[in-house]
Amino acid sequence: MILVTGGTGLLGSHLMFELARQGSKIRAIYRNASRIKSVEKVFQYYSPNDYLDLLNLIEWVEGDILEINSLEEAMVGITQVYHCAGLVSFAKRDFDELIKINRVGTANLVNVCLAFGVQKIAYVSSTAAIGGANNSTISEKTKWELSPEISGYSISKYSAEKEVWRGVEEGLDCVIVNPSVIFGAGNWEESSLTIFRTVNNGLKFYTRGKNGFVDARDVAEIMVQLMQSDVKNERFLCVGESVSFQTLLTKIALQLGKKPPSINTPKWLVGFAWRIAWLISKWKGTNPTLTKDSAQSSFNVKTYDASKVQKALSRQFRDLDDTIENTIKGRIS
Repeated sequence: MILVTGGTGLLGSHLMFELARQGSKIRAIYRNASRIKSVEKVFQYYSPNDYLDLLNLIEWVEGDILEINSLEEAMVGITQVYHCAGLVSFAKRDFDELIKINRVGTANLVNVCLAFGVQKIAYVSSTAAIGGANNSTISEKTKWELSPEISGYSISKYSAEKEVWRGVEEGLDCVIVNPSVIFGAGNWEESSLTIFRTVNNGLKFYTRGKNGFVDARDVAEIMVQLMQSDVKNERFLCVGESVSFQTLLTKIALQLGKKPPSINTPKWLVGFAWRIAWLISKWKGTNPTLTKDSAQSSFNVKTYDASKVQKALSRQFRDLDDTIENTIKGRIS
């Protein structure tokens, strides 16, 4: 049996669909039962005729990667683990929580895997854990370096990877995937899909940055292929295309039948915006909608070389236009 953490998220739901489609028996950890409905909707979207049969392959268990006892209970009879759970935030106030969930939670899972003799673990990291200088081409060989510009999220994911490598030294086999921004069928009020909601509501502005984007179906399929292969103790970038934010937003807008953004936003204006967002968040006691780190990243120019996984698995990534079309058609609420 296969254990999946973070199964109720965007990537987790796609991963479990791919596993179920292949007939795998899955045990999935959840913290909020209401989020299981979104997984059911994703399954129904991709396989409307037999989604209920596929969902029956999932055994849902309540648990938390920060609670050792719940992890031990979930690990009974497990041979492989897909670790998708984690926190994404660029708010400085969340740094301690990022470290606790991403690093400590991963350390807990690795320890329990070792104790129960799990054969292999797939860890979902991020391109943020690879680093790389602005205006450079980034690959698995790029050296991660701590600097004042590195986000707390990047630090937490890099630290989590070190926990996985520590598990390897103690006898656990692993594969690590480092996806860029993920798109796919799901709720536009959550995670990276909020950009579709923003464009759909009307967006006039763009920044000169560039980033990598990837289809959730590709990442899910790659993870399963790697886990079913003899490949072990390696990391792989998962990036479909690296494009400018202007290109991305234009593609999304045109497929939504909206007017593409046409105003290039200067750095000083974005700098002003994140400071205002910070003041509002302090007044409301909430996380800011725009942070200094996210504002800065909107001007970064990052290009990724994901040829390693393409060569290892003899596959190509889906076209970005296809990914955008699928994300629009697969909108759930």
